[in-house]
Amino acid sequence: MSDIEDSASDYGEEESVPGSRSKAKEHVKQLERLQEKHPEFYQYLKEFDKELLEFDGEDIDEDAGTDLDEAVEFEPDTEKEEKPPRKVITTEMVDSWCKAIKEDGKLGAVQSLLRAFRTACHYGDDGENDTEAKFRIISSGVFNKVMVFVLNEMDGILRGLLNAPSSGGKKETIVELMTTKTWKKYGSLMRLYLGNALHILTQMTDEQMISFTLKRVKASAVFLAAFPTLLRKYVKVVLHSWGTGRGALPVVSFLFLRDICVRIGSDCLDTCLKGVYKAYILNCKLAKSVSRSKLRQIQFLGNCVTELYGVDPPSAYQHAFVFIRQLAVVLRGALTERGPKALKDKRKEKKPKENSKPTKEQVAKAYQKVYDWQFIFCLELWSGVICAYNAEADFRPLAYPLTQIIHGVACLVPTARYFPLRLRCVKMLNRIAGATGTFIPVSSLLLDMLEMKELSSPPAGGVGKAVNLLNIKQVDKPTMKTRSFQESCIYSVVEELAEHLVQWSYSVAFFELSFIPLVRLRSFCKNTKADRFRREIKELIRQVEANVEFTNAKRLNIGFSPNDPAAELFLKEEKESGCSPLSKLVASLRVRAQQRNDAMEETSILVGEKSYAFSSKLSKIKDEDDKSDADEDDENDAEEGAAVFGSSWLPEKKKSKVSEEKNSKKKRKHDEQHDVGADEDVVEDLVLSSDDEDANSDEDGKADGNSLLEEEDNNNNKAGNRSAEQARKKQKSVTSPKQEGKEQSKVSSRRRRKTRHKKKGKKVANH
Repeated sequence: MSDIEDSASDYGEEESVPGSRSKAKEHVKQLERLQEKHPEFYQYLKEFDKELLEFDGEDIDEDAGTDLDEAVEFEPDTEKEEKPPRKVITTEMVDSWCKAIKEDGKLGAVQSLLRAFRTACHYGDDGENDTEAKFRIISSGVFNKVMVFVLNEMDGILRGLLNAPSSGGKKETIVELMTTKTWKKYGSLMRLYLGNALHILTQMTDEQMISFTLKRVKASAVFLAAFPTLLRKYVKVVLHSWGTGRGALPVVSFLFLRDICVRIGSDCLDTCLKGVYKAYILNCKLAKSVSRSKLRQIQFLGNCVTELYGVDPPSAYQHAFVFIRQLAVVLRGALTERGPKALKDKRKEKKPKENSKPTKEQVAKAYQKVYDWQFIFCLELWSGVICAYNAEADFRPLAYPLTQIIHGVACLVPTARYFPLRLRCVKMLNRIAGATGTFIPVSSLLLDMLEMKELSSPPAGGVGKAVNLLNIKQVDKPTMKTRSFQESCIYSVVEELAEHLVQWSYSVAFFELSFIPLVRLRSFCKNTKADRFRREIKELIRQVEANVEFTNAKRLNIGFSPNDPAAELFLKEEKESGCSPLSKLVASLRVRAQQRNDAMEETSILVGEKSYAFSSKLSKIKDEDDKSDADEDDENDAEEGAAVFGSSWLPEKKKSKVSEEKNSKKKRKHDEQHDVGADEDVVEDLVLSSDDEDANSDEDGKADGNSLLEEEDNNNNKAGNRSAEQARKKQKSVTSPKQEGKEQSKVSSRRRRKTRHKKKGKKVANH
């Protein structure tokens, strides 16, 4: 039997020819019985479907092969009783196959190379010693050469055999291709290639190898439309590597996911949208503070989710609506201070119970569900999605409910301890307002912070450490009393308030919008006793007043009302140039905020073995793709494959079940012998230390190792029998060593007590 048939049996076994012939004979008998029981119906079939009645079971040829054999012509199989030994693949064989494929395009060389690829992908598996396999790999150089050539060249080779487009393609192209004769002949080869590549992906642990394999398999990902089972497995594996990988692996995995979503469409889009959101949530499960590297990773994952949700906005809207509604349900439970389950129980009750106020623990649990990093990062994710696709008619209606949720989270616990979280919510609201062009009342959230005593009164806890409000969601009581916390909060309030007002600094109604903020800012200047804060607020007041004069001077000459569509054209040229006083202030505040954040963060941070600079990596990748040609890309892929699959690397062989059972039996024997012969030092016990070495050795030396282990077992059994007889003789006359040890310990403890009593007596006598 050919190796291609072996691989096909992994995904679905073919029926045997003798079995099909027996079924044909049974079908003939059924036709005879039909003639006896229903002669009228038989006569009808004879007139209109004569070919059905002329069916004969002898027409089936017992020597006919399976469908896969008809599609791909191999050499005739030998009998099962006389199976030839498996051939060892050498570098000369691989070079000859590669040369035959490149020069002549021989189908036999393609088949042989795919057999070798299957053997390489299953190297080290429990079933690798299958006698039906034709090839065997024992050299790391052969393994690496097969893997690199197949991953680099097999996509183009199979596309040529299938008469498919040289690159790319969509689901419709593959559906049309599946109806052709070439697909019936060579479609199984594509399934073999993709199936074995999936297997090696699940077995690899090196991230560079996984990245290279995914990058090369992505060229053939469109053919997964013909194999739904393989498609689901690929999506599952790639989602895991995207959520848990490091370095370049998440980038390559995301590009693979996006490619199959664009090319295949609805068959995998829903699964990918749900999977990326779930993986994003799992990565957001953090403690009280978040590091800079973790924050960059979460931002990268969020950008990937945003990009994927823009592939098909109508389909993505359904998922976004459900996930945002889940956040609203959690917030509603926290606002009622009882949680969603309590609300259901309350609806079932006919009469409300007296004194049913929630306890402090219930309230704290309800708040913790909302004031959690997962909840906060989910809000930031959906605000980014809506801001990115606000022009789409599908996503724009979600802006209002998301704004209500964010505003409710900011007002849930109005204390100074959660100022960092409130500032995050304000940033999200400013972002949504700027993207959608709608007014959101953010100023009240910021001005309420200035009126709290933690910011208006002098600090009582000293200077304190610098506080980075972007990496924390809450602060402790000692930190709230420090000077650095007050400075961070007030500077952030000024920056976010200026960001809010600058969005409407060119509006015809800016005077009315800025009136209440100016009043409350002047009140803070009068009450605060810190000169540095007073100077900061006065500068903001001065620029806002200058912007009011700027807009009032322009609107004196207008002749339309505020609700007139012509109001949108008010100061349009000035807005494009950014010449208002408030715009200049905001530009300087952004530079200052960036400098302050850079001063609090380390200059160089490494994550794992490499760095997590996704933006620089992506820009480098884009620049390289723009500059390089197709030929250079092929050369780079070959060099990359040779570097990734090192010449001396081979996957580790797994322990078979038989060897594990043998090792467990030997351990049990060793334990029994050790318990029986505990009274003597048995030297033979040291021989069993080689078990670990034999378990980790290659399969090439298994035969010798097994024979040695059998000899060791015999020696251990003999030693155990001798020690058991000696123990029985000693038990009759002498006590066991355990009892002797107990008696010795009792005697030593008595001596210690006597010496302690003597020392105490001497001390008392001296006093």
